[in-house]
Amino acid sequence: MRGFLDISIQTLNEDSISVVNEANDSFPIIGKIIPSYRDGVWMYEVQLYEKVYETRFPDDSLDWSEYINREDKQVFLAFDETTCIGQIRVARDWNRFAYIENIAVQKAYRNSGLGHLLIGVAETWAKEQSLLGLSLEAQNDNVIACRFYAKEGFALAGVDTLKQTGNPNIDMTLYWYKIF
Repeated sequence: MRGFLDISIQTLNEDSISVVNEANDSFPIIGKIIPSYRDGVWMYEVQLYEKVYETRFPDDSLDWSEYINREDKQVFLAFDETTCIGQIRVARDWNRFAYIENIAVQKAYRNSGLGHLLIGVAETWAKEQSLLGLSLEAQNDNVIACRFYAKEGFALAGVDTLKQTGNPNIDMTLYWYKIF
């Protein structure tokens, strides 16, 4: 486990745009979430795969200047000295939640508490914006991320079976909320 002796969190600026995707590493697909809705509550079971495989999201190619010095959205980068090791991107959503557009942690820093630190930064930002909580979405095959969100106090609050129609490997999108 890595410590946080040299970890700093910085908001995105013109100088850090070039490193914004450095935390985007591959991650293991170990199974899928099987959600169910009973008595007004979403629950889920995990179906583990016999064979684990790795996948990676493509690097984001956004107009990063749109996130600099904005009140309605922000990118926070985690640095170990000068290396970008984590990222969380948040935006004020129409429903008065802070929507987490992306969270990424380099492989070497996973299970170190860095993800928890990034969620905390997003939560602080959302509270400063007088928002009601945090929201995000995850594909049901990203079990490790979903377990992390649940551990961080997020609750499964909805399922979309059509959003990933163009991706034959993903059954559904899961919506997670953390209310303050």
